[in-house]
Amino acid sequence: MNLKVLYEDDFILAVDKPAGLLTIPTPKAESRTLTSILNDDLKLRGLSYRLHPCHRLDRDTSGVILYAKGKSVQQKVMELFKERKVKKVYVAFVQGELHSPRGKINSSIEGSSALSEYIVIEKKKDFSIIEVMPFTGRKNQIRIHLKSIGHPLVGEDKFAFRKDFKLRHKRPCLHARSLEFPHPLTGKTIRVESPLAADLQAFLEKH
Repeated sequence: MNLKVLYEDDFILAVDKPAGLLTIPTPKAESRTLTSILNDDLKLRGLSYRLHPCHRLDRDTSGVILYAKGKSVQQKVMELFKERKVKKVYVAFVQGELHSPRGKINSSIEGSSALSEYIVIEKKKDFSIIEVMPFTGRKNQIRIHLKSIGHPLVGEDKFAFRKDFKLRHKRPCLHARSLEFPHPLTGKTIRVESPLAADLQAFLEKH
C-alpha cells in the first residue's frame, strides 16, 4: 500500500492511516493490518527493527497514528499517552446542529471515567463540523460520547441507527487530525498533522 509518512526520526514514525484498515488484528486474527503492512515493508527493505503501535484507531477512522521503532520506545510513548501528555485532535461530522459552540462530555464508558471536549468549527445544512479532543482513551470514546449528546457521527452504524437520519456516509465521519507530544527521547515538542481524508473532503464538496 502507498501509505503516507507524516513524520519520521530514528525512534518514531507517524503515518496517515486510511479508513477500513485495522491497526492490529482482532480475535479473528486478520492477517492484513496496518502494522503487518508496515513491518512487511521493513522486512523487504532488509531493516532489522520492528514497528509497534503506540495507540490505536478504529478500523473506520482515518488519520494520524504513531508507531515506535522498538519495544522500549513504545513503552515510553505509551507512558506519555497514559500521563495525558499527548494532545489528540479529531475532526468529526455530526448529525444536526449543536446548541453550544463548545462543550465537555464527561460520562463514563463501561464503568471507566471518560472525558471529551468539542468545538464547533462550522454549521452546515444538516450537520456540523466539529473538533473533538478526547482526554481519555476509552474504546469508541468519541463515537459513544457524541451519540450520548444526541449528535452521532454522520455514517454511524454501531451506536445509532442510520435510518434515523437523512444524511449518510459509507463510514463514520471521524478523522484523527493531529497529535502533539513531547518526544520520548529528546523532550522536544512534536506536532503531526494529517489532511482531511479524501472521502470526507468529497462529502463536504457534495453537501
